[in-house]
Amino acid sequence: MKSGRLGINGLGRIGKLSIWQHVGRKEFSEIVVNIGRPVGTSLEDVARFIEKDSTYGTLQNYLFGYKAGRLIENLDEKTGSMVIHGVRVTILREARNPRDIPWKSLGVDVVVESTGKFLDPTEPPDAPGGSVRGHLAAGARKVIVSAPFKKKEGPWPEDAITTVMGINDHAYNLATHHIVSNASCTTNCLAYMVKPLLDHFGLDRLLTASMATVHAITGSQLVLDRAPKAGATDLRRNRSILNNIILTTTGAAKALSLVIPEMNEIGFVAESVRIPTSTGSLIILAIDIQDDETQDPTDRDLINQIYKDAAQKEKRGYLQYSDEQNVSADIIGHPLAAAVIEGTETQTRTATISIDLKRLPGYTDEVGACLARTVIDVPVTKVVVYGWYDNEMGGYVHTLADRTVSIASMLDS
Repeated sequence: MKSGRLGINGLGRIGKLSIWQHVGRKEFSEIVVNIGRPVGTSLEDVARFIEKDSTYGTLQNYLFGYKAGRLIENLDEKTGSMVIHGVRVTILREARNPRDIPWKSLGVDVVVESTGKFLDPTEPPDAPGGSVRGHLAAGARKVIVSAPFKKKEGPWPEDAITTVMGINDHAYNLATHHIVSNASCTTNCLAYMVKPLLDHFGLDRLLTASMATVHAITGSQLVLDRAPKAGATDLRRNRSILNNIILTTTGAAKALSLVIPEMNEIGFVAESVRIPTSTGSLIILAIDIQDDETQDPTDRDLINQIYKDAAQKEKRGYLQYSDEQNVSADIIGHPLAAAVIEGTETQTRTATISIDLKRLPGYTDEVGACLARTVIDVPVTKVVVYGWYDNEMGGYVHTLADRTVSIASMLDS
């Protein structure tokens, strides 16, 4: 166990499961969790909330199986502290604004911002209602945001960066970058689905791409229908998730270009469908690839082999390949991967597309006079790949914890 202290702002889904991750890893000697408000009637109520989860069961069973006993002990109401699996966890219940959280006096260098509220790295520390930079003003040296940035205006700050572990985490610079977005669970999965194809075929052969995520519910959705707020434009956000499939949006394609800049050169469409499951999500990725010839086109065996090879090279397990015909429940909690390729469902179709050069921008009669013909045939293969991801603990929180530990280790070295 190291001696550093980790700060977590927020005790929602990501904040709570981050505690589970870090008390299991024991990389930090103490975890300081800021809730910013009273919870229940005592510290025991906080402990019970941390200990039990409707999706993953109890903390002790998650870590050690059915024979495990309770791991939370030594509750101190006065100091707001408890010991969880040998790790001291202190609960702060006063400050809502990040700049008012006493990170400096508590010796916290690294903070995980998991409230989902402070996402704009351009806002100053004294912004009304708080900002992510408030953590730095309060004494933290590094802030890791458990969501994509949402920048309202102004140039991109030089000290802010979006990374996905194993994809572009090498772009992180300890001296320069103080605010890091771990992107979204969907972007983490999508990056591992796109990168192997990009590496194999090259940017010039990838024509267009689209994705749809069949996504489990999130905390922003409603259990029962509710009248929309004034000015609301998406009325579906106010419908019950318990008994509906709800179409919504995702910023995964935009965030993907931050971690794989080459994707800016490809037309990319991303959509999201929310379904009534607690976790366990699926990306359906479709990419059009220009083939070299029609006699030996790209087929599913080649695509699956590309992912098998990439999974073997990814030693940390962020990308995994499976042909076990999984369902969403199989992906929950385990196997701690950003993406699990469902190889049995990979599909490819090749067709020859006729392109009339006369319809292209810049065509003139003078250009046409230099051409042997103005209609050319191009073989194009559409590839469809399915990728599972546990959008909470198994996929996202696992990679978030790796990002947190890696940055903390740099500070200690």
